Amino acid sequence: MPDSSVVATEDPPPPVRHHPSRRSLLLVGVPIVGLIILSNLGDALAPQLVNSHPLQLLAMNARNRTLILVTNNLDAPSYYLVGTLRLLLADPLFFLLGRWYGDTAIHWMEQRTASFGQTLRQMERWFAKAAYPVVFIAPNQYICLFAGAAGMSVPGFLLANVTGTVLRLYLIRRLGEAFEAPIDDLLELIREYRTPLLVISIGLFAIVMIREVRGSTTGLEELADAADREDDPHVERGPIGPEGPRRPETGA
Repeated sequence: MPDSSVVATEDPPPPVRHHPSRRSLLLVGVPIVGLIILSNLGDALAPQLVNSHPLQLLAMNARNRTLILVTNNLDAPSYYLVGTLRLLLADPLFFLLGRWYGDTAIHWMEQRTASFGQTLRQMERWFAKAAYPVVFIAPNQYICLFAGAAGMSVPGFLLANVTGTVLRLYLIRRLGEAFEAPIDDLLELIREYRTPLLVISIGLFAIVMIREVRGSTTGLEELADAADREDDPHVERGPIGPEGPRRPETGA
């Protein structure tokens, strides 16, 4: 007869991660593809828009170089409002992919960014040591994917993500003020050579988009197929989050 005073010390089995339907994946994946196209289109049209329509360019593409170039030509409310919204649009989508697919999504991302793989793994190690500070300091799409896979709480993720994004905009705003003269010189140079720069950038956009759209479409299918092939969705692949991988029960 077993001793009732003995307390079981085995850890409970991890909760099952319910993968969403492919339709749910498309509802998240298609906007991501659309935002990628919009961002690259902004790059292509930047020589035309950066001087004449800086707010439109910011709404299309909020990369750091765009933020620096347009900040001195926008009033503070427009810069912060449009910049914040544009930067935050894709983050919850990548968070959801991580939440739904866990380590499968991270492995999928590593395979799709082979040239960036080493940096991605380093970012993963940083995230494992200090999840919330990393989201605050670098709230990019990869970090948002890690946050979802780690089971980070939604309120905690949103707080770190939003505050980190606003701080980024503030620092770039201050940088733009400090280097206003060189930025103005660069804008003048872009204005002077706008036509040839526009032709080059549109040509690059066409090349990138042919690969990007095709790769993004098949990439979503690859992610869904990889999840379907997972015999055991709880196989450990690497440390995620401050306490290792955590598997939320959240589903589609």
